[in-house]
Amino acid sequence: MPHRTIPRTRKRGAVLTAAVLLGTATAAAGPVAGATAATAPPGSTRPAPAAPDCSAAYRITQKLDGGTTWRMCWRYDTDAGLTLDHVTYQPPGATAPIKVLNSARLAQIHVPYDDGGAEYDDLTGAGFGWGLQNLKPAECPGGTLTTVKVAEVGDVKGLCTTTRARGHAYRMASDSGSKVYQAQAKDLLVYTVNKVGWYEYITEWRFTADGTIGANVGATGSLSPVDYNATDGRGWPLGKGARGYATSHAHNVFWKLDFGLDGSTKDRIEQFDSTVTAPAAGGGGPTVKTKKTVVTKELAGDAKNMRWWRVVSGTGKNADGHARSYEIVPGHTDTHAGRGFTKHDVYFTQARACEKFASNNIGACAAGTGDSVDKWVNGETLTQPSVWVNIGFHHIARDEDQQPMPVHWQGFQLAPRDVTAMNPLTPADLASQNGQPDLGS
Repeated sequence: MPHRTIPRTRKRGAVLTAAVLLGTATAAAGPVAGATAATAPPGSTRPAPAAPDCSAAYRITQKLDGGTTWRMCWRYDTDAGLTLDHVTYQPPGATAPIKVLNSARLAQIHVPYDDGGAEYDDLTGAGFGWGLQNLKPAECPGGTLTTVKVAEVGDVKGLCTTTRARGHAYRMASDSGSKVYQAQAKDLLVYTVNKVGWYEYITEWRFTADGTIGANVGATGSLSPVDYNATDGRGWPLGKGARGYATSHAHNVFWKLDFGLDGSTKDRIEQFDSTVTAPAAGGGGPTVKTKKTVVTKELAGDAKNMRWWRVVSGTGKNADGHARSYEIVPGHTDTHAGRGFTKHDVYFTQARACEKFASNNIGACAAGTGDSVDKWVNGETLTQPSVWVNIGFHHIARDEDQQPMPVHWQGFQLAPRDVTAMNPLTPADLASQNGQPDLGS
């Protein structure tokens, strides 16, 4: 890992809002061609207003194959980097967008070394935001590069919006084998690259035609040339023989999400746990029982087998009368027990304007509040929850990490659960099968 030149204790940051950003239009890549699915029945009963939340220069709008449209605003923060606001999802057939997120961004990249000799908060202590990189057109294939004005740095052509093929959106063969329903899909990608020392972080947001949101950080660049000194068993030999040992370390990446499902902040959190019971002695199969727990107080949550969480709209329902929600789907994680704030996988806290970063917080909270997310879980009732997701990666270097280092990704998804009454890409001739598929279809 690289040396950082900005001290860990820095307690101030600069936010670039639309008022001070360049007026270069952030137009998403144009509508994409390819296989499409027929219009599905409307799934929106309480849509968010369609009025724009930002000027055209800071607005991203993309209609994907099948008719789904994503809309959002962007801004740039010299600590958090890329921030997306007012994210809405409009399925095909819906008369208006559905509000999903008020705000989504990184909340920290915490990097402790295995030997205890170094520990960094890359966002608030190592200049992450000032390291925004200029991107070449080849790094944004088929898309649009937008210029960002970074305080104390200047103009950086650093924001890419594009679309990218992802293969099948769905496939279903009829029982008779005479017909195959299938569609190929493209996703909307919005991303930046920030350099911190020798590492470069790709902050990627992915939006799909079925309403899923993916949040990922990819680390690339180079291993730190000054950290080939781990001869105490806390590193991996690189180069000829055992000449150099790259010190092992962790990347604990945090995201902060403020939902606004259906335009309201009165969301609730629900946790689901399933228990598997072995078959009875008399025969039969194993049984599974799933329990729902409404999370009413602030929570530091631990992922475990057959456990998941969802954020439920306090106001909106789909066409079937079911409450809309988004499920949190973590990717693989290496939970790091070295600090209180890295011990848990998700945090649900009561929204506070000063609680901005998961560690080394620079939000100017009151004295005694604590400067990390674990300190903010203190039993307060959740009426307006903020969601924090922690995905860790224990990086034990390998020969293939040089030179340059292949991108290694860590992240999670937000999967729509009952946002629409059916698959939003359902072909028209299957739209009547809501709740009971026809035999022989």
